Amino acid sequence: MKAGVAREGQPSRSRIHKNDTVMVIAGKERGKTGKVLRVIGEKSRIVIERLNVVKRHQKSRGAQQPGGVVEKEASIDLSNVMLMCERCNAPVRIGARRLEDGTRTRICRRCGEVIDR
Repeated sequence: MKAGVAREGQPSRSRIHKNDTVMVIAGKERGKTGKVLRVIGEKSRIVIERLNVVKRHQKSRGAQQPGGVVEKEASIDLSNVMLMCERCNAPVRIGARRLEDGTRTRICRRCGEVIDR
């Protein structure tokens, strides 16, 4: 089994979390950055704010939700994004390190900065 690829029915242990800023490195949205809205671990995909927007036809659900064409963000594969380091201001690979108190944290492979808040 390759590292980072989940087995069937098991969530992947993604190094990218909700509210992280990421840059798309492949596909039609290449070079754009955005905030992660949702991580779909079972499929190794993420949804990024205002990126990969698709149109979907929605049936009317009463007076509160009229029908029509709705634009919403579609998911992007995790392998097509890289985390943005705030200090480097560049897309970086992510490492892991244990702090003195024993907690595990993510670090930037380029500058060594701790990424977790």
